[in-house]
Amino acid sequence: MWGRRRANAKGARYRPGMAKKKRILTATMADGYVKTIGPTAVPFTHYWRIVAHLGGGRTEVFWGHVKSLKEATGKQAALAEAAKQRGWERYDFEVVPLVES
Repeated sequence: MWGRRRANAKGARYRPGMAKKKRILTATMADGYVKTIGPTAVPFTHYWRIVAHLGGGRTEVFWGHVKSLKEATGKQAALAEAAKQRGWERYDFEVVPLVES
């Protein structure tokens, strides 16, 4: 009994000390805003932000983090149509790399 290894729920063998390393990630936007993400073991590479200008000086912010630059810039493809549907005056879209801190 002492020599047997335990298995997790998926049947894979449990190996002590084999957990993924958790990282703290930081994104610094052009306007100086700093977003910290983590601790996470997911391999995020980029942070994106949409600032929607609604009119009358009001804004709404949407953000997220993704695993590739291609995935981040893909958000911009549907953005013009979304802005039109929601009646935004204009919007700013930014993508910055995440840095491990």
